[in-house]
Amino acid sequence: MIQPATDWQEITGPDETSRHERYAKLITIIQKRKSKEYGTGRALHRKQILGLEGTFSVHDNLPVHAAQGLFARPASYACLIRYSNGGLDRKADSVPDIRGLALKILGLDHPGALGGQTNSQDFLTINQEVFSAKDSKEFMGVVEASVKGHLDVLKYMIRTHGLWTGLLRMKTAIGMLTRTFRGFASETFNTVLPFACGPYAARLRILPARKESFPDAKKDWAADLKKHLGQGPLVHEVQLQFFVSEEATPIEDGSRPWQEKLSPWITVGTLTIPQQPLEGQTALEREARMDQTIFDPWNALSEHRPLGEIMRARKVAYFASQKARGAR
Repeated sequence: MIQPATDWQEITGPDETSRHERYAKLITIIQKRKSKEYGTGRALHRKQILGLEGTFSVHDNLPVHAAQGLFARPASYACLIRYSNGGLDRKADSVPDIRGLALKILGLDHPGALGGQTNSQDFLTINQEVFSAKDSKEFMGVVEASVKGHLDVLKYMIRTHGLWTGLLRMKTAIGMLTRTFRGFASETFNTVLPFACGPYAARLRILPARKESFPDAKKDWAADLKKHLGQGPLVHEVQLQFFVSEEATPIEDGSRPWQEKLSPWITVGTLTIPQQPLEGQTALEREARMDQTIFDPWNALSEHRPLGEIMRARKVAYFASQKARGAR
């Protein structure tokens, strides 16, 4: 174990602003095309699996590097949880995909990462340990190619990285998509990309509340979640992992894992999702409200500003996507 460090650095490219603006335009073009097919919705993570309400409790006696911003003192907050499939489309749950858990912690009044005040803190997590691309340029290349089909993604990988590296990266991407997913109550979810934690930098993960999914869960992930909630509240540990060095815990390269042996996770809070109406008018209204709610990593306290080039690209792309679907 190495002590958390504060000498992390971001590296900003000279063409970032123009590139990110191009990506935002491309995202909205794709989003509008998909909205004609499926109805108004997000660019990515379009298919909402379930939207639920819960409570997030910050633990007491945290070490100094963890006791920053939201985690500075013990408290309990109401929160929203949106579960989703990560793709551009609204495909069947049995189709391999990246899965998402977006967490919005409510009841705050604090300077925000984008200036002014914010009344909430968002953490966007996926069921992966690393991001699918080193930077936003590669990610957007894959997104653009994926609209045409898997063969175009392969062609993009080979064109960008050469034959053998391109094939290897394609194999890695397929492995991420197709690895066994046990269900939203039974998987670990990770921000993958870092954010500030006061003067430190960290990632966040949410540990599973249950060990296994129910039979045939992959046919209907919402039904699986509802069955788990039928057995009682879902209680998750929430943990942070801290930057210790660029080599072990890189800020700018989202495709490289953070080394847990050198920077172990520490538990900072508990996410509790109680039993709640899952059918009927109340549930339908909650689902509709959650699908309209903005979940954005830049909706954050100033102490938790997102870090790295991919996060900076997200700032522009998410805002453009939110405008395109009329979200507020």
